[in-house]
Amino acid sequence: MTALAQAAPAAEPVTRARFVLAVVALATGGFAIGTTEFVTMGLLPQIAGGIGVTIPQAGHLISAYALGVVVGAPTLAALGARLPRRALLVWLMVAYAVLNLLSAAVSHYGLLAFVRFLDGLPHGAYFGVSALVASGMVSPERRGRALALVMMGIPVANLAGVPAATLLGQAYGWRAAYVAVGLVSVLTVVMILAFVPSTPGDATATGRRELAALRHPQLWYAVGAGAIGFGGLFALVSYIAPITTDVGGLPESAVAVFLLVLGVGMVVGNVVAGRLVDWSIEKSLRGAAVGLALALMLYFVLAPTGWWAVLAGFLVTVIGSVLALGFMARLMDAAEHAQTLGAAMSHASLNIGNALGAWLGGLVIAAGYGLRAPLVVGAGLALAGLVVLVLARRAHLLER
Repeated sequence: MTALAQAAPAAEPVTRARFVLAVVALATGGFAIGTTEFVTMGLLPQIAGGIGVTIPQAGHLISAYALGVVVGAPTLAALGARLPRRALLVWLMVAYAVLNLLSAAVSHYGLLAFVRFLDGLPHGAYFGVSALVASGMVSPERRGRALALVMMGIPVANLAGVPAATLLGQAYGWRAAYVAVGLVSVLTVVMILAFVPSTPGDATATGRRELAALRHPQLWYAVGAGAIGFGGLFALVSYIAPITTDVGGLPESAVAVFLLVLGVGMVVGNVVAGRLVDWSIEKSLRGAAVGLALALMLYFVLAPTGWWAVLAGFLVTVIGSVLALGFMARLMDAAEHAQTLGAAMSHASLNIGNALGAWLGGLVIAAGYGLRAPLVVGAGLALAGLVVLVLARRAHLLER
């Protein structure tokens, strides 16, 4: 049985209207999280200039946030598995609001990196618990659809929230973007309290039982494949601003347009991914890994042409969304009975990719290979993720 199939039902009746409002509340939190995760990339030059560091150094702020997700996902999932899920969601979003507002107030690079790390801690746990709450409000045959609706907060953030926050940060300073996310987080707290039904935690869960899932080899194959393969997307997205302006020769305002198109690609990819993953998780992941490598190399070719590069960016995020959903399904299956941990670890895996792509991209830029070099690194990461998938398949066959 998959982690998703084990979700506990809501403790109170849920009407269709209540379900819609609850999903909107949960997705609003996802919107806030997706916005703050990606807006740093859109405002990288402004942040670097504002705190007096280089663009590669500012890129490490992206890695700090992602590492917070990696640490927080298993830790908070294990500690919070027994807690009432609505209350846990509220406290996670309260922390998110405080830490984003604090990010806007910090000027020291080291302290800002630490705050961004802390801000990443609630990320995976929030999405994991949201997935379980949403699936518990519907019948088993509709649980996948409910999960997709909650997860839509991230692509919508990239479609609307990130471009808007980027424009806000360019107009009023990068700190304004974090303030806006903090306010949306406060709104999410109010909406969760108003619309999300009370849902009990797992009374049988213990931290030891949840963490026992970490002993499964296939879980670590899934984490590794997701982290490495998805890092390819972040090798581009982390440096989209300087690539657009310095390589493509476009004005600063074009960055928001590129981010908007990347968001459209994520929304389209999320729809396509659902059907492909239902068809075959394994084949979808392998095909997407090869497709992502090719799309990144296409971006490498088109980057100096200016606006033509946006077509490659659209393909990158469409294909990347197939990878994201496929890895989520693979990881939740691999976690078996540890439902909270499995749901949260999917986001930890993808954020290892976030950190890896941003870090390696920064290294090749700092080494003097140019702003397009991260695209080649990203293509290599996508293909390396494919190698891990092949090894995982062989290991699975040997275990049978």
